[in-house]
Amino acid sequence: MRLYLSSFDLGNCSDEIVALARGAKRAAVIVNALDNRPEGRAKWLQDQSEKLGKLGFVTVELDLREYFGRAADLGSFLKSVDVVWINGGNAFILRRAMRQSGFDEHIKAALARDELVYGGFSAAAVIVSRGLMGLDIVDDPNDVPAFYEPDVVWAGLDLLPYTIAVHFQSNHSESSKVAEEIAFFEANGIPYRTLRDGEVLIVDGEKQRVLGL
Repeated sequence: MRLYLSSFDLGNCSDEIVALARGAKRAAVIVNALDNRPEGRAKWLQDQSEKLGKLGFVTVELDLREYFGRAADLGSFLKSVDVVWINGGNAFILRRAMRQSGFDEHIKAALARDELVYGGFSAAAVIVSRGLMGLDIVDDPNDVPAFYEPDVVWAGLDLLPYTIAVHFQSNHSESSKVAEEIAFFEANGIPYRTLRDGEVLIVDGEKQRVLGL
């Protein structure tokens, strides 16, 4: 399993995602966490595509809404890319998109087979845990864009045995709420790790490292 989980943007060690990709250069950019913010969505799609392009990746957008109810087709698409790069935004919207498209099951299987890299920041990082309880302190779980099912998905991707608290002690608009989030984790016995903006958690097989500051 190969993961590149950043607190914000590409983080301070973007060369590491190039190393994780092992020379492969096809990247799919997912910005569904911003489906509630059309203008911001377009801006971030362009920004992240350009930054990945400067690292040598050939990018294509993967809009998970196009695969709602078409999980088999999404599985075929994922076989054509080497990296999925997932933009931040609302974690609950992103998690819904993954559930409705079947991305959650496909990505877990692909990672288990070591077929691609899962990378991204903020919302992309926080949903890799076993559950999303406590994330509602920062993100609104009832923000439901058009074509999304209203039920909240509280189950995480279950890729790591702990939750990641992003924007920890950082100059970010959500940083002030992160202390509340951490207090919830501690009160409820939820294992967690913190990431400051700039830091990245890198998982490569059994090896885990935090870099960037």
